[in-house]
Amino acid sequence: MNNDQTPNDPHVELINMIKAKEALVKQLKTLEAQLTEEMKIFPLGKMFQDGDGIVYQIIIPSGIFMPYKTIDYIRTRKEGEKAGTLSIKAAQEAGFSPSIPGGKE
Repeated sequence: MNNDQTPNDPHVELINMIKAKEALVKQLKTLEAQLTEEMKIFPLGKMFQDGDGIVYQIIIPSGIFMPYKTIDYIRTRKEGEKAGTLSIKAAQEAGFSPSIPGGKE
């Protein structure tokens, strides 16, 4: 805190939020690098399912509207989402039994 700030200064909360965000961004960058290395172990197109019925697939992303990545994953939708990036039909055709939020496809 500089001489202009007191513990009740509204900027203190803003500064704390900025610092928390910056720490999360740093964590996210580290996790993204680890995730990329882990995905490289599996062949492109590999599908797998979690305990909640969500199906994931290893892909090469198009890089549109996001920082370019050399490898990524797509997944079926979760509860509360309108759509996932991997269709339930494609997951079913690959032999998975994905969860179908709301009971609809």
